[in-house]
Amino acid sequence: MSVRELVVLGTASQVPTRHRNHNGYLLRWDGEGLLFDPGEGTQRQMLRAGVAAHDLHRICVTHFHGDHSLGLAGVIQRINLDRVPHEVTAHYPLSGQRFFDRLRYATAYRETVALTEAPVDADGVLAVRASYTLEARRLSHPVESYGYRLVEPDGRRILPELLAERGIKGPDVGRLQREGSLPGVSLDDVSEVRRGQRFAFVMDTRLCDGVYALAEGCDMLVIESTFLDEDRQLGLDHGHLTAGQAGAVAKEAGVRHLVLTHFSQRYSEPDEFERQARAAGFEGELTVAHDLVRVPVPKRR
Repeated sequence: MSVRELVVLGTASQVPTRHRNHNGYLLRWDGEGLLFDPGEGTQRQMLRAGVAAHDLHRICVTHFHGDHSLGLAGVIQRINLDRVPHEVTAHYPLSGQRFFDRLRYATAYRETVALTEAPVDADGVLAVRASYTLEARRLSHPVESYGYRLVEPDGRRILPELLAERGIKGPDVGRLQREGSLPGVSLDDVSEVRRGQRFAFVMDTRLCDGVYALAEGCDMLVIESTFLDEDRQLGLDHGHLTAGQAGAVAKEAGVRHLVLTHFSQRYSEPDEFERQARAAGFEGELTVAHDLVRVPVPKRR
């Protein structure tokens, strides 16, 4: 059975706290695992969350600030120590290649795994798999930063009432799905488009075109909300969003499930983030993320 869920490993911004680890997010998407922004302590958080090195297939780094990337060294060494049997691909801004190199070879270890470097230097498609297309969009932050988006291909949903009208039943249903047509009937005649799921990961950024492009029509949007609205100028100065801005983006983009994260250590009351996102007009599902929480991707419409 396919599993699509977000495993939150850490939710702090620049400084970890007693209750929040540095960033780290694992997206389980059917048989693959995509690890986003492994900050310091990610390897230990993986252990606590029941995430194994063998679960990782891609590592996606938005930018090279420490709270989003210092865990790379430990994660890369762990996949080699555990002799992960499949290829692991790493995406990150090309402008930060020197940082990736330093983290990949921070200390001595034996390389046993095929780690493919696939840096990002422009908006566009990064990978095409059977169950998703991975895309990147440039964000607005003091250092080069990209957000990531997964888009599942659209499928078809069989409509039983239309099958019955045409007298199609039993083995002919499977044949129609496999071959696309039967004498006098096409698959389109008895089905409708089943929209593929969409997931986006948006970290450190001001409001910009990339934020909206990533969020558009998402079933789940994981987005930073470093500041509360009263500190909006701080967000603008340092390249971050507020809870209200994140909520407004989600509303405008038609997001189904909004996950707020990357919280400044200056705040101790998480309920205010939800209140401000709701005040901006977002009415869908909303999660104020906590470390080690698991959030299922919403079922298809």
